Amino acid sequence: MLKRTRQTKEKENVTRRGFLKAAAAAAGAATLGFPMIAKAQGPISMRWQSTWPTKDIFHEYALDFAKLVNDMTGGDLKIEVLPAGAVVPAFGLLDAVAKGTLDGGHGVLGYHYGKQNALALWNSGPCFGLDANMMLAWHKYGGGKELLTKLYASIGITTVISFLTGPMFTQPLGWFKKPITKVEDLKGMKFRTNGLAIDLFTMMGAAVNALPAAEIVPALDRGLLDGAEFNNATSDRILGFPDVSKVCMLQSYHQSSESFEIIFNKPKYDALPAKMKAIITSAVEASSADMAWKSVDRYSKDYIKLQTEDKVKFYKTPDSILQLQVKLWDEILQKKSAENPMFKEIIASQLAFAERVSKWDSDYNISQRIARNYFFGKKAAPAKAESPKAEPKKK
Repeated sequence: MLKRTRQTKEKENVTRRGFLKAAAAAAGAATLGFPMIAKAQGPISMRWQSTWPTKDIFHEYALDFAKLVNDMTGGDLKIEVLPAGAVVPAFGLLDAVAKGTLDGGHGVLGYHYGKQNALALWNSGPCFGLDANMMLAWHKYGGGKELLTKLYASIGITTVISFLTGPMFTQPLGWFKKPITKVEDLKGMKFRTNGLAIDLFTMMGAAVNALPAAEIVPALDRGLLDGAEFNNATSDRILGFPDVSKVCMLQSYHQSSESFEIIFNKPKYDALPAKMKAIITSAVEASSADMAWKSVDRYSKDYIKLQTEDKVKFYKTPDSILQLQVKLWDEILQKKSAENPMFKEIIASQLAFAERVSKWDSDYNISQRIARNYFFGKKAAPAKAESPKAEPKKK
């Protein structure tokens, strides 16, 4: 009897040990399998919108950024970018992202000019001798990022995370019916621009209408505009400017230091894993560099096509107009600074940075013109901008 009881207990112990091992194995399998279960729930999806038409190279830049993030996260984050107007109008992007209607977007700060004119100081404002890449340096290392966060908060925008990216090259004065030889040619002209450049062209005598990209060429075609500017050779060609105008004036101080803005809805962004946020930050800067390189290649090709295929005439904006622009910028800054404390604070920061950096730049960096003229100046190239000839004075 005793022997049978001992055997029964030993069997129970074996059975109990087997059960505990099985339970432990099951728990371990569940732990190991948890990432697979989480993975099965699918990637994090974000719906974005750009402020650009589908065909514009600017929308391509937005798609490039999204693809870079999607690839770098291995598909764990999937950003879908819609074109302007798909969910909200181009100028409604900031509000849509702040409210969570969209998870993010790609645009420019100047499109928010109506909410707070100081926002345009990051793109359509004076550059004080800085190009767009130097302005991005100020934003990251000179206090600009902190000032932008403060500026957004001052107008109640606290649910948006902002990244600046993609330095733009100097933009043309614009597209016109005939060459602009003096500032008087702009007086009374119905003209399209945006941001603080609205103030500048208004002071030069134009009647300004701030239209989004997709509406500019149709307005020129219908005679609602006499002249307009957008951005670069590729965008202008794609949007159809050479179909409605054959005259483009190169060089201007109205937008010589602009960059793009990438924005996220803050609650959506804050919910992301720390590693994913680090990937996004790196993707912003990587896509910024790639955009700069791509734009050199594409803009230079389309500059030639505009001349050879589209028969567009390019003229350099007269120095007298450029000098007037600088003078008028000074007047605009004084007026806006007196009216707007945040505007004054941002300008002070930009000026301090620009004084140091522009001195270094002008002393250290050489002009490429001598080398270019030596190697290519003797060739009949279709890339030289002409100087417009003033019309003879009527007696």
